[in-house]
Amino acid sequence: MYRDNLVKILVDVSDEEINRVWMREEDSYLPAVEIGAVVRAAGLARVVESRRDGVAVGDLVMGMPGWQDYWSIGPDEMANVIPPGFEITDILSIYGGTGMTAWFGIEDVCALQPGETFVVSGAAGAVGSVAGQLAKAKGASPVIGIAGGPAKCAWVVDELGFDVCIDYKSEDVPARLAELAPEGIDVYFDNVGGEILDAVLGNLAIGARIAVCGAISTYNLDEAPGIHNYANLIMQRARMEGFLILDYVDSFMEGIMGLAPLVTEGKVKYAVEVVDGLEHAPETLNRLFTGDHTGKLIVGVGE
Repeated sequence: MYRDNLVKILVDVSDEEINRVWMREEDSYLPAVEIGAVVRAAGLARVVESRRDGVAVGDLVMGMPGWQDYWSIGPDEMANVIPPGFEITDILSIYGGTGMTAWFGIEDVCALQPGETFVVSGAAGAVGSVAGQLAKAKGASPVIGIAGGPAKCAWVVDELGFDVCIDYKSEDVPARLAELAPEGIDVYFDNVGGEILDAVLGNLAIGARIAVCGAISTYNLDEAPGIHNYANLIMQRARMEGFLILDYVDSFMEGIMGLAPLVTEGKVKYAVEVVDGLEHAPETLNRLFTGDHTGKLIVGVGE
């Protein structure tokens, strides 16, 4: 089974914690991508040849094609047929790893309750933007985003409905968190790590929960900065928990069924940008670190 280079193929390059971490020299929760190997990435492909039962020519399949023009799927390699009726980009965004990360982070890891103070970093990113809207839909108050630059902050407040957004590039984040959450932060959805995480740790409410989804501020550093306020987890009897979306693959349908009505009702909005041409994959990935994007980035392969 191969990918036809005359059919639009989509490769996900927006899950920064995945793509960037896999490129390190050391192994993570999966083996590191070796020099000269195909860069690992989730994606969609249109089947043009098949000898596998249940997979027909013309089917749209999702799996891990990586950064390449054609994908030959081995007998033990995962490739799920996508039923008709879905927008192709939605499968890699709101109903894929992005939306499911936000959903299970809010519902399971954070166990967010109505009336709780909620903060999310990377608020204009693919996962953070959805997580903040889910928190708002569940009745969190206030919902506070942290993003870089006035345009991004305006987008998450004016378009996505966050109560407020802190511009970490121009504002004093610890001071603003203390101002906006004088009784402490109940729930924090962390996408960036580093100094922002430390600022939140310094202003926790009793019983706070922190869902550690990513640490993009540290991925390109030789040595990650120290965290100084971790002892506040003890004083405030708080919990900080890392999670991977791979832990929830068997529950994706549950997440999709919960998320779909909110999308249909307009309570959850999302942004997707498709960059045409596999040759643009490296520079598109780098945009995650320069901040030159909002929402989800996807690379289209072929015409």
